[in-house]
Amino acid sequence: VCTGQVWMCVLMLCDCVCVQAQKLLRERLCHQKLPDQPVGLDSQYKHMLELLRRTAVHGESNSVLIVGPRGSGKTMLLGCVLRELMSLREVQKNVLLVELNGLLQTDDKIALKEITRQLHLENVVGDKVFGSFAENLAFLLEALKKGDKSSSRPVLFVLDEFDLFAHHKNQTLLYNLLDVSQSAQTPVAVVGLTCRLDVLELLEKRVKSRFSHRQIHLFSSLSFSQYVDVVRAQLSLPPDFPDPKFSDEWNHSKLCDDKTVEEILRRNFNGSKDFRSLHSLLFLAVSRVSVSHSTLREADLIEACRLISADSKANVLHGLSILELCLIIAMKHLNDTYDGEPFNFQMAFEHLLQLELVRPVDSGVCKVQREYQLMRLMLEHGQVMEALQKYPQCPTDVKQWALSAFG
Repeated sequence: VCTGQVWMCVLMLCDCVCVQAQKLLRERLCHQKLPDQPVGLDSQYKHMLELLRRTAVHGESNSVLIVGPRGSGKTMLLGCVLRELMSLREVQKNVLLVELNGLLQTDDKIALKEITRQLHLENVVGDKVFGSFAENLAFLLEALKKGDKSSSRPVLFVLDEFDLFAHHKNQTLLYNLLDVSQSAQTPVAVVGLTCRLDVLELLEKRVKSRFSHRQIHLFSSLSFSQYVDVVRAQLSLPPDFPDPKFSDEWNHSKLCDDKTVEEILRRNFNGSKDFRSLHSLLFLAVSRVSVSHSTLREADLIEACRLISADSKANVLHGLSILELCLIIAMKHLNDTYDGEPFNFQMAFEHLLQLELVRPVDSGVCKVQREYQLMRLMLEHGQVMEALQKYPQCPTDVKQWALSAFG
């Protein structure tokens, strides 16, 4: 009995340690912290910090674009710059930050509401009606002036997915923000983040003329060996982990030296150097750790890779009803027969109703909305087959499909 109790305690302890390790690593992978200093981006960091410092401290308006592929560190660079900037005493209580995203603020009206909300000026605006976007923005910036009305508080506008704002009608938001950044009345910095190298070509002439044409380019120079080092760092347990023995065994794992794991990591690296996709892969692998296997294995990475690379649309098909699957098959045959020409099932179905080849099932007393009515085919097997045989220029594959269906 005592031996059984001892083993039970050992298993519970192992379970506890595994859960702690798993929780720690998953939290790390989900909630990435900003690095103390952006690696390999020293010149860009200094340039960006000096630019925003001139706005925040000296009241000098600026505009700049941070350009680079997804995962190159644009958001991380800006986050590190803002963290250091906001640590300055003269900046903390003076500078205002407004963050917009082209995926969320899809038109200028929504963007203006978000600017008002982030500047905490909803009560100031109230029910006022403005004649134009420019008038509304000017009122907001005027309301930010200090008590003596002599100077305004600096405002940093961050526009993520900057290129999407260029698709707004007349580019009104971009025009007015850049126009304000050129005036001496309000210290404003407009920072755009985009992965499009041709972003300036999207701007109208009047908008482009008001942009400073400052661009900070980020291109990843990460090597595969550095990428693997990042994997090791992300999967390592800290020195203060409660169980030193478990931590030591975990950290000395040879997982990254395995050829299959190296192949998975290299495929991920070649596909995207974005660390967010790497974190997703590692998160799924770490989630498979349990008491039965308390270390990461090659099979965990293989399964995580399979889940990430799974075709999402193919997975959706698995949940369709038989009727929906039949429609998909019919669409596939139409695509093959007519070289991908567009089609409309609703028009064809309405015509079949008019010809009384299909008709609604009598629902009795209850009334059912037209789109939810159940239908019944009014043709026999022989009638369909005879029609197919006599149909002029009926595609051969349609006949074969029908024969296999009606068998």
